[in-house]
Amino acid sequence: MVREQRRLAAVVSADVAGYSRLMGRDESGTLATLKALRREVVDPRIAAHGGRIVKTTGDGLLVEFPSVVDAVRCVVEVQTEMFARGAAEPDDRRIAFRIGINLGDIIADDGDIFGDGVNIAARLQEIAPVGGLCISARVHEDARDRLDLAFEDQGPRALKNIARPVHVWRWSPAGMPIRATTAGDGLLALPDKPSIAVLPFDNMSGDPQQEYFTDGITDDVITELARFHELFVIARNSSFSYKGKSADIRQIGRELGVRYVLEGSIRKDANRIRVTGQLIDATSGAHIWAERYDRVLEDIFAVQEELTRSIVRAIAPQILDAETAKVARRRPESLSAYEVAVRASGKTFDAWVKSDRGLRDGAIADARQALAIDPRSVIALTALAFAQWQHIAYSTTADRAALWRDGMAAIDRAIEVDRDYTFAHSVRGLLLAFAPDRDRIGDALANARQGYELNPHMMVALTILSFIEIVSGDPESAIAHLLEAQRLSPRDPQRQTMMLNLAMACECARRYADGVEYAMLGIREAPHFAPLYAHLAVNYVGLGEIAKARAAVDEATRIAPNQVERSLAGFMFRNPEHQRRGTTFLRVAAGLEAPNSADPLR
Repeated sequence: MVREQRRLAAVVSADVAGYSRLMGRDESGTLATLKALRREVVDPRIAAHGGRIVKTTGDGLLVEFPSVVDAVRCVVEVQTEMFARGAAEPDDRRIAFRIGINLGDIIADDGDIFGDGVNIAARLQEIAPVGGLCISARVHEDARDRLDLAFEDQGPRALKNIARPVHVWRWSPAGMPIRATTAGDGLLALPDKPSIAVLPFDNMSGDPQQEYFTDGITDDVITELARFHELFVIARNSSFSYKGKSADIRQIGRELGVRYVLEGSIRKDANRIRVTGQLIDATSGAHIWAERYDRVLEDIFAVQEELTRSIVRAIAPQILDAETAKVARRRPESLSAYEVAVRASGKTFDAWVKSDRGLRDGAIADARQALAIDPRSVIALTALAFAQWQHIAYSTTADRAALWRDGMAAIDRAIEVDRDYTFAHSVRGLLLAFAPDRDRIGDALANARQGYELNPHMMVALTILSFIEIVSGDPESAIAHLLEAQRLSPRDPQRQTMMLNLAMACECARRYADGVEYAMLGIREAPHFAPLYAHLAVNYVGLGEIAKARAAVDEATRIAPNQVERSLAGFMFRNPEHQRRGTTFLRVAAGLEAPNSADPLR
């Protein structure tokens, strides 16, 4: 009886993504390119790292390594070189591998290898991103402290014909967009931007007639989330395949290839309705957000629209904030172009709220780094323009005209790449409002409106529109927009900017008591946001409370020493009465004019 030859080995399974499509397009060219890549890249590196090619197929390889570290190092070198060589090729002609690596017990027989160690490697290859690799937890345990690589935790995955879930880690070359591709077992790789599936809301009313309303809420939430070009939203048909089923959220995430899942329920009782929702990170099972909405059911369609807008405005910022936090935890040297762009975008908002020039400059540096890798990154282009606008708005640039031109070039490029990217149109509105010739307010308002119409749920688009409405001389319209936003999204991350704009609008509309209240609400949210104190001071002068106005100016100056000068330079209301009132009141608050000079303007 011949004893089985068993040994522990690192097994690498590689497959050419889209091989049949490539061969159908250009059979001779594909074969010639693949042979050249094998001869010049793949085979030499396998030999250099002590690997043995067990067998080949037309589009794949099975390789055995005695060392798991050597196996990972070899694959990383291969995928990095393949990515660099294929960077200039169009997607439909580029040859790229999906690769899986497992460490396990194998059976050797006549030069071939078998067993679960091999099977798991093959299944990992099927769910690997195009151009990247997936590894099992055993491989990660051995390689993580020996190689300077950042793997992304995918959690336990149920793999086809494998008895137990396998904990999976993923890696891709820096700067490579991870394309979501269907694996052989129906599982999908996560796309390179935050992804979400909205499950059909459960009808808890016990009334089958309420199904249309319940499904309508789900449909509307999916449609409105799709307005956010920053999100990858699963289509209705896929989400509704889970209707009426009790499924594990992690499994749904794996099957649909999404990081986030929104689920909820709707209960109707007489003329009242209650909607609950919760947002879950499908990779970890952690709850990110939960909310309950109680409404009186009068006009059913109006209620449906209001609930949809409230849910969408609440969860989209939660997802984007979670992605920014996730990027912040990654090692800087491991970030892709997309992740560096996300980091730049996050810094621009921090810089605005914290009046922090260092963060602003850091955002510009990150945006330029992302653009060096991917010149078409809309997120990076928009972050660059937004940070440059802040330098202009805060008067922290020596050459406003040059910086304005740079910002406009970046934002025009962003819109050229993606004409439906909401925030780009909004930022273009901001830049036009601060044009050196100061006569572009009509164009600024048109751009801000276009951004808002593309996605009225994006709060930053609404706050920018309201700001430009205030500047153009229509504070009442701005107040109406902002109060609606505050009601629909009372805990929005942009609320400190909402409160700033409300305080500005109220001083223009001579609603000084309201302006003080809104400024104070904003200060509670963002105590280091210096412009809030400046406009608090203006509204206090409007009420005749000069001592409080001067205390507010002192605090603004403590946070940002040049805030008063910046605010005076930045008052740019096109209505002459609003401009005169704002500058005079702030000068009174700063002790630059006598208090009685404010009296005629109240």
